[in-house]
Amino acid sequence: MTASLGLAALVALTLLRLAIAGTAPLAPDEAYYWVWSRALAPGYPDHPPMVALWVRLGTALAGDTPLGIRLLGPLSVAVASLMLADAADRLLPGRRAGLLAAALLNATLLLGVGAVIMSPDTPLLFFWTCCLWAISRWLNPSLARSGGEEGRGYWWLAIGLFAGLAMASKYTAVFLWLGIASWLLATPSLRGQLLRPPAWLGALLGVTVFLPVVLWNAEHGWASFARQGGRVAEWRPANAIRFIGELIGGQIGLVTPLVFILFAAGVALSLRLAWRTRDPAWTLLLALTLPATLVFTQHAFGDRVQGNWPAIIYPAAAIAAAGLQAPAWRRLHGPAVALGLAITLIVYLQASFAVLPLPVRFDPIALRLSGWDTLAARVAAVRQQQGADFVAADQYGVAAVLALEMPPGVPVVGIEPRWPLFNLPQPVLDGRTGILVRSARRDGVGDRSRWHSIAELSEAERIHDGSTIETFRLFRVTGQPGPEPAALQPRPR
Repeated sequence: MTASLGLAALVALTLLRLAIAGTAPLAPDEAYYWVWSRALAPGYPDHPPMVALWVRLGTALAGDTPLGIRLLGPLSVAVASLMLADAADRLLPGRRAGLLAAALLNATLLLGVGAVIMSPDTPLLFFWTCCLWAISRWLNPSLARSGGEEGRGYWWLAIGLFAGLAMASKYTAVFLWLGIASWLLATPSLRGQLLRPPAWLGALLGVTVFLPVVLWNAEHGWASFARQGGRVAEWRPANAIRFIGELIGGQIGLVTPLVFILFAAGVALSLRLAWRTRDPAWTLLLALTLPATLVFTQHAFGDRVQGNWPAIIYPAAAIAAAGLQAPAWRRLHGPAVALGLAITLIVYLQASFAVLPLPVRFDPIALRLSGWDTLAARVAAVRQQQGADFVAADQYGVAAVLALEMPPGVPVVGIEPRWPLFNLPQPVLDGRTGILVRSARRDGVGDRSRWHSIAELSEAERIHDGSTIETFRLFRVTGQPGPEPAALQPRPR
């Protein structure tokens, strides 16, 4: 495939992703990040703030709609694809690796889904790829208009900036920092950079970008550091076989089988060449893949590795896979890309149009995305029948979805310990009547001390094609004096 055909394919794929982003229902976490975007801050209980900034920019351009919330996803993946192609051509000159690396990355199911579902991984992968691109520009400026060591030195500022923005997206970007440091230490020809000002100035710029997140955590009891850092302490080797099996099987599915084989072979090749030759390019690809792979494998000895975590390995793995030159590997390129894109297309169509008649319990897309509008409609009807003043939910995702779906003018209250950490108004509930929405999967009525009175009314369901996905219990509640761990949710403009 020529560069012009590749660019045309990327444009077509981006337009398709924008269409899916605008038609697929929102997941609760996406609604939650939309709430973040209406309460901008340097940090949040779960993650750094970049996803909130992206949602805020997207909704400023396309409104408080699914497309607005997800707008920067398809666009950022398109830009990152171009940067990855350029980085591959610079790191592996003469191998025509750029177009193939971009195609392989876009053929992964996880990136395909991540391009249309907004999450902290979306900006993380964008800035991670931007950083990899900046490193390739510094390492091989032969195609760039920069001259001499002094001209190349300015690229360290870009490297530091992108590394800092990646950390402001998700804390797993620490592997990017560790990867760059280990790359410089492991490559004899590059160790001198650790004694030169440009690399340290770039690192200082990156730390400065991330500093507001640190300060926010310091002011809020290290909330998100403790939440994310607490996951590393798990150690249950008795479950290791199950968790490692889930990790490998999940990645085969999310990378798609043939692309997974190419990625694994590419990382193995980078290990062999980095060990034998200390080549800067191959050592860089190894430094950005192997450490995270080892840490995630170690984590699987104590707890489940979420399927999206290893996504940070994909950009460098795609370049390494594109560097495979043996005829057997070359014959696998086309089928791998075709299979990956076909699987992703099926997922897209299922998310927007439910083209496969799957039972609800076997449809992970419906289980996550569908039926929230039917739930909101039922809750709205009960609120109106009861003459209630507000609607409340004690799960952050449910509260956020209701804030997006309820009729205009209805106050929606989130009740959970995390909400006081947000820059959101605290509701005055004393003596006011509301409808509490609580999943039937949860025991009882929750903390009764929060309410002056509470009485169960009825049930409401999330429904997909006539089948119940989840049942919620509706309670009539009356607020009482005193502060609550609650926040008034924003409403669409």
